[in-house]
Amino acid sequence: MLTIVIPVLDAAASLVSCLAALKGADEIIVVDGGSADSSAAIADRSGARVIVAPRGRGTQLHTGGKAARGDWLLFLHADTRLGAGWRDAVATHLATAQESAGYFDLRLDDGAWQARVIERGVALRVRLLGLPYGDQGLLISRRLYEELGGFRPLALMEDVDLVRRIGRHRLRRLAATALTSADRWRRDGWIGRSARNLACLALYAGGVAPARLARFYR
Repeated sequence: MLTIVIPVLDAAASLVSCLAALKGADEIIVVDGGSADSSAAIADRSGARVIVAPRGRGTQLHTGGKAARGDWLLFLHADTRLGAGWRDAVATHLATAQESAGYFDLRLDDGAWQARVIERGVALRVRLLGLPYGDQGLLISRRLYEELGGFRPLALMEDVDLVRRIGRHRLRRLAATALTSADRWRRDGWIGRSARNLACLALYAGGVAPARLARFYR
């Protein structure tokens, strides 16, 4: 059984397409962090199980992981839509790489050349550092997830924290795409947002607390 966990906060604009791509999943849990829009209602109408948790992606992912009933867990962001073939990619992983975690290839929903550069940069980061981010999805067995302690309720870098505990030797690329919103780059600028992301990663690696990083990131 596969459980898909999606943390949301005022994500109505993207949640419809995110959930539409997941039809037929065994269990979908949408963890709402106190949305003021129709996110919870959209999730409920789709047949997802809606639970409430304190605001914060780390906290919401932690809560969703504890509530999941599946033998396998797929953590996914609300502004991400899985591409064609994701079910086959997941099935292949479940059959051949049960001791590993999986991630998808990142694609941004923007036709600008800068988006292609960022996608290549993400692929290079994953290949060299073994650091896929949460917007690439994370597929992991419940056994391994619980063995590692799962997502910690951090203010930021909850994805990097867990991926580092998984270790690059237990990470596998899934042969499908995760189409993710480029709104952050369009809002903050292609260079500005990318520089801020890299700065957060460097500061976190240098020991800066996630709570302080969250203020800087926002």
